[in-house]
Amino acid sequence: MQKTLLGVALAAAALAGAQAQNSTADGIAQYRAMLADGNPSELFEAKGEDLWKQARGPKNASLQQCDLGKGPGVVKGAFVELPRYFADTGRVQDLESRLLTCMETLQGFDAKAIAATPFGKGEQSNIEAYVAWISSESGGLKFNLPQSHPAEKQMYAVGKKLFYLRAGPYDFACATCHGEEGKRIRLQDLPALYKNPGDGVGFASWPAYRVSSGELWSMQRRLNDCYRQQRFPYPGYASDATIALATYMGVNSKGAVSVAPAIKR
Repeated sequence: MQKTLLGVALAAAALAGAQAQNSTADGIAQYRAMLADGNPSELFEAKGEDLWKQARGPKNASLQQCDLGKGPGVVKGAFVELPRYFADTGRVQDLESRLLTCMETLQGFDAKAIAATPFGKGEQSNIEAYVAWISSESGGLKFNLPQSHPAEKQMYAVGKKLFYLRAGPYDFACATCHGEEGKRIRLQDLPALYKNPGDGVGFASWPAYRVSSGELWSMQRRLNDCYRQQRFPYPGYASDATIALATYMGVNSKGAVSVAPAIKR
């Protein structure tokens, strides 16, 4: 009799815990839906579109001839196919690293100096505005990163290796938080990124406006912050390491609908 009562009590406790968890998740979803109705990322999008058309830099040129993979000046659909291989640079590039290339070749900016600038400062701030606008132009489209070039396949393999690499003082990896279903931290759902986590989830929801910081975060900043939380040294901005991770997550997100720029806590 006591065992039966204990079993009933445990079952009831488990059910209550599950209901509480679902209730919390529903509440967070409602909170995000309310915020999304007035997503401040629209301000960054407007800035990015305006900057794209402006003649700037030592060469006094715009970025309207920048090739993001769909041809010079073509923006729509480019975001959901990045990172990808570019023949002119001989490397796989994500959106941020490709923008650095265009800013240097077309406008005369110093790409290394921009990459060394802190997030949210100077031209780094402008890049995040570009990212907001360019990603918005592919809103509602499905991710379909190319994997035909050997360099693209290699970058995916490297990204997978990095995703599962455990190191640092806490022996963490990306997979520690994003390697299985149903994980959460600080009421934040942690999508499983070794596969397609679904439309508008994980990779398909970045860049995003961070309510907690009042800033637009690109994928480069998101990955840097993940490394910070793992107590790793920051990777270099637009480094092959961050591009490899983006390639791995992006290829795994094939078919997912982009909602970027999204809104996050």
